[in-house]
Formats: sequence, structure tokens, C-alpha cells
Amino acid sequence: MHAIHVMTRDVVAVTPHTTIEDAAKIMLRMHISGLPVIDDAGNLVGVVSESDFIRRSEIGTGRHHAAWLTFFMGPTRSAAEFIHERGRKVEDVMTRKVITVQEETSLADIVALMEKHDIKRVPVMRGKGVVGIVTRSNLLQAMASLAHEIPDPTADDDHIRERITRAVEATDWRPIGFKVTCRQGVVHLYGLITTDEARRAATVAAENTNGVKEVHDHLSFVDTYSGYSVESPEDLKAAG
Repeated sequence: MHAIHVMTRDVVAVTPHTTIEDAAKIMLRMHISGLPVIDDAGNLVGVVSESDFIRRSEIGTGRHHAAWLTFFMGPTRSAAEFIHERGRKVEDVMTRKVITVQEETSLADIVALMEKHDIKRVPVMRGKGVVGIVTRSNLLQAMASLAHEIPDPTADDDHIRERITRAVEATDWRPIGFKVTCRQGVVHLYGLITTDEARRAATVAAENTNGVKEVHDHLSFVDTYSGYSVESPEDLKAAG
């Protein structure tokens, strides 16, 4: 999937000259955490977000530096902080270096950008114009709407067993002696694991396979040093 498939098309934006108060009211009214900033020529010149309102003199959250630190900061940085904390317009607080994507950018690339730059939204561009915006909420909505939405006509028991086995065997955490049985979509996993993470990962691999209705864990934990093994929590519960 690409940006164009999940982006919000009706983009709410502000200008550099929008007051901070108005920008905050728009964000609250629209239930959004950030706004692209577009100048009179239609160019994207920045982004303003919730984090830009954290350090403000009105609410007493401005920075208070020790005298010696102020000296080392220098007048340029001190002036920049003063503007950010007391400026009245969006241009005084907005982030000017904006990470953007194109309509054909893949969701995998968008997620990588969000993680790398620690951002929650990316404007989607067509040429120099903003045509949409992708937020973390858009990604969540895409996942919720598409997960297991389309039935798989080949998801019979044999295909389910083969797909789970193939997915797990391709990993470096695969259980020792891994086996899968499946009957009418109900899956049972067998083998030896050395970490709890491997147990959960094997279960996730099964749960993500089309046609699976239930997953039962029979993976025994084995200590690599002593050789001592323990049955799965599910089997211990059934035995008790």
C-alpha cells in the first residue's frame, strides 16, 4: 500500500501569520495534533504540532537556564528560545524542516521515516502542493480495516499447516523439532523453545495465517544448560 491509499485528503492547514491561539483552537476543535503551514503562494513552509506549545510563557513552562549556561548558549540561541516561548504567530514556533512523502511512497517507507525522525505525521506532496497527510491514526485505521478482510479460498488445513511451517522455519528463533497440526482451522504447535519470545513469535506466526481460527500452544520450554524442560502453560493448565 502507498500514501495515496490511506492519507487524509481534506487537509486542515494554517498560514505562518495565523495566531498561536487560533492554531491551538483549530487543533482542539478538529481533534488533531498537528497542522501543515502553507504560505500565500501555496507552498509548504512548516509544520506546527502539540510539542510546539509545550514551552510557553503563558502557562509558565518557559525554560529557565542558569546564568553560566545562558553565557555558553550565546545570544542567538537565547533569542530563538525567547521567540519560541513568547511569539504570537505560527511562524514563531513552527518546525521549518518538514519531512514529506509522495503519493506513491510505500507505507513501509513512511513508517521508517516516522521512526527515524520521531514524528507523528507526514504531508503528502504532488509537485510543490500538499494533497494529503498521513498520520499514525491513518496507519492504525488501515490496519484495522484490512486485517483478515478478504477470505482466502486456499486456506484449507493443509495450506495452513504448510504456511505456518514455512514462516517459522525461515526464522532464527524457530523451535527445535517444530511441528504443526491443523483441523478445521484449529492449529496446534509442538516443539522445544529456549525463550518465551520464541513461544509468542510462533503463536503470532500462526495467528497471522489466513484461515486460522484458534491456536493452541504445546511448545515445551527447555533450559539449554541443564536440559530441564517444562510443558507449555496451556498443557500444564490442562493437566492440573
